Amino acid sequence: MNNPVTIDNLIKSGEGATLEFKSSFNTEVIETLVAFANTTGGKIVIGINQNNEPVGVQINSESIQNWINEIKHKTSPSIIPDVETLSHDNKTFVIFSVQEYPIKPIATRGKYFKRVTNSNHLLQVSEVVNLHLQSFNTSWDFHINSQFKIEDISLEKVQKAIDLINQNEPKINDDPIKFLVKNDLIRESNLTNAAFLLFAGKESVLTTIELGRFQTDTEIKDSTRSKTDILSQIDFVMDFVKKHINKEIIITGDPRNTQQWQYPLEAIREIIANMIIHRDYRSSSDSIVKIYDERIEFYNPGRLPESITVNDLLSNDYKSTPRNKLIADFCKSIGLIEKYGSGIQRIMKYFSESKLPMPEFRNISEGFMVTVFIAEKKKVTDRVTDRVTDRVTDNQKTILDEIMKNKYVTSSDLSAIVGISQRKIKENVGKLKEAGILLRVGPAKGGYWEIQPQQND
Repeated sequence: MNNPVTIDNLIKSGEGATLEFKSSFNTEVIETLVAFANTTGGKIVIGINQNNEPVGVQINSESIQNWINEIKHKTSPSIIPDVETLSHDNKTFVIFSVQEYPIKPIATRGKYFKRVTNSNHLLQVSEVVNLHLQSFNTSWDFHINSQFKIEDISLEKVQKAIDLINQNEPKINDDPIKFLVKNDLIRESNLTNAAFLLFAGKESVLTTIELGRFQTDTEIKDSTRSKTDILSQIDFVMDFVKKHINKEIIITGDPRNTQQWQYPLEAIREIIANMIIHRDYRSSSDSIVKIYDERIEFYNPGRLPESITVNDLLSNDYKSTPRNKLIADFCKSIGLIEKYGSGIQRIMKYFSESKLPMPEFRNISEGFMVTVFIAEKKKVTDRVTDRVTDRVTDNQKTILDEIMKNKYVTSSDLSAIVGISQRKIKENVGKLKEAGILLRVGPAKGGYWEIQPQQND
């Protein structure tokens, strides 16, 4: 680098993901070299101050070797950067260069950094673990867990997975154990984390999902939890959501009216599958599903990787790196997910086709949340009574409207809202039931109401 223009060009290009300026050698130089080594490599030019002015640096015959020794002794594994000196305008500059290290992460004084845009990002423990696993092209779920034994999984569940694969693929004739070995779910006669999560024979706190139907932020109408294997959880969570969302009644020219779910079920299933498959199972937090009148919140431990923003996710401008690579690959083989990185686009497509607001995606606390919303819609009661106007009174229309807002509404609540006695409420409800418009599901206490589609006249 003997061209005098080089320093000017470096200053003009400015600091960024692979370039940093320092006025002198200090601890921050070592931290930046570590960050570069943990990311994509880069250069540090010593002799340029914080105002991007070329001030040069004073060195003697031993300075550079002393700096290299300090870098070597304060990094683990040791970094030995390439070094060049450059003279420009009678000033001396020192340039340290380091490539991305194949085995990560590199530390300095017990701290781990990586480069994000033009600054150094201090890694959290989970990020350090992920960086190490990525160096070996693997993930946490791939590793053997000595706490788990083969007796802790259900071979019957493994056989069901084999049967599912055999519906679409060439026949698998292996017994469950051999199948697990061939798919890296068992190695050296030991279970991987993935094998336990996929086929756990008993309930485990590792997989806990809390589910609730909320009347308000503090009032819960129904709740449950799941601690089973993650393959079973997808259907369990899906059934709970379907139990607590409504169907709209669509008037058509067919012999019978049709029903449409409040949310596109394909999208809801995709959200649930992604939540369970890509969860950070090392976290002590639980997955949480909260169903409200106007929205559903799906919270999952494990934020987006630092290299992916929510905007990247929405624009599909990112490289998919599954947190649980072995689980994701297995779920793809049995058809639970189509391919890596396409789930968000399908979810948005389903909501667009249903003319519903786009879901909200965001990092929150130490996890990731997806929120879906219902649309402002014509009252379903209006659609019903368009066909049965002669049979439904104004009070009954109000009752139906309130039930559509809250299927758990009580006679006492309806009495206060409609402005008639509870006896009159029960009389009107009885007439709606006799007309086949209203159906009670479950017991008097703990059950809920459903509005039924009506046969066309």
